Amino acid sequence: MSIFNDTQIAFQDKTTGQLKKAYWMFKAIENPAVTNLGIGMLNFTVKNNFPFVQGIVRQTLFEQFVGGETREKSMEVVKKLFKHHIGSIFDYAIEGKEEEQTFDQTCEEIKQNIKFAEGNPAIPFVVFKPTGFGKLDLYTAVQSGKELTSSEKQEWENIKRRYDEVCKLAHEKNVVLMIDAEETQMQDTVDDLVNSMMEKYNKERAIVWNTLQMYRTGRIEYLEEDLKRAQEKGYFLGYKFVRGAYMEKERERAAAMNYPDPIQPTKEATDDNYNAAIDFVLNNLDRVSGYFGTHNERSTELLMDKMSERGLENDHPQIYFGQLYGMSDNITYYLGEKKYNASKYLPYGPVKDVVPYLTRRAQENTSVAGQTGRELGLIGKELERRRR
Repeated sequence: MSIFNDTQIAFQDKTTGQLKKAYWMFKAIENPAVTNLGIGMLNFTVKNNFPFVQGIVRQTLFEQFVGGETREKSMEVVKKLFKHHIGSIFDYAIEGKEEEQTFDQTCEEIKQNIKFAEGNPAIPFVVFKPTGFGKLDLYTAVQSGKELTSSEKQEWENIKRRYDEVCKLAHEKNVVLMIDAEETQMQDTVDDLVNSMMEKYNKERAIVWNTLQMYRTGRIEYLEEDLKRAQEKGYFLGYKFVRGAYMEKERERAAAMNYPDPIQPTKEATDDNYNAAIDFVLNNLDRVSGYFGTHNERSTELLMDKMSERGLENDHPQIYFGQLYGMSDNITYYLGEKKYNASKYLPYGPVKDVVPYLTRRAQENTSVAGQTGRELGLIGKELERRRR
């Protein structure tokens, strides 16, 4: 039996009404056809400013998966989580924008998050998405070695400037900054940028952290090269490890463009790769810190066991666990209860602007085998316990 089955701990912050609402929402998400139809309608109605739809979204998906419309409004959630030894990672969840002005606004928002997180143990990390700072197509063009136009060259300089500004500020404020992973077609470019920031700002400790998607092939080899470079140049490394979020897209693109599939051939191979990352971190704690973002109970328990075998304290300052807000509370609250460095990725933003994020969450829940069923089973179990 899993150690993560205590629903009384998992849902101690949820009212029975909230649990019932979450149950019916996950029930709807469980069906891919309903999810895809709902997403199509949702995108259309939000695009055309149907005001009543925003109200429905706010009461359902938004309430389940988002902290609030602003970082200040999200503080209620932050405080509630921190009472249970669970940190919050502010994620400005605006996706799909392409204007330089919006990229500058996002950069400013991340800087404000860094200032907001300074000295606050309830907010252990700040995060940003590379496509929040520049166009996906531009990163892709740079990665493929394409000749840039003069305006693209300027935009690329702007991206590098934004990275440097936020990393510099994070270093000054002593706030750990994580950069999310993106699609393979642009990830090498992001890796190179993040590595240059690590080399510059991680001389005393790991302030700038990269994200690795372990459903990709070649990532352990990449880590070993990274470590070698960091040892030679004398800086520290920090990584967030996830399984990955773009599998269908990656496979389709590889097939369409006739290049080798960058994704592990099986679910087992991905799990093995993820678990190898655990060993990589634990074997190199003199230079490496790790954040393990996973909803997989076995990987979580494996990390806990390996920490215990090595005699590492639960709240070891270089090892973090994380789940998305609104999911896998059975894991996060158990870890918090046992005083591990538990945390929730806490998205925030105006209802209309976070719809792309919310639709991605709904689709991922539908495509991750068993995830929605697991949420439903746990909520059902807790509702039954409360009825008794």
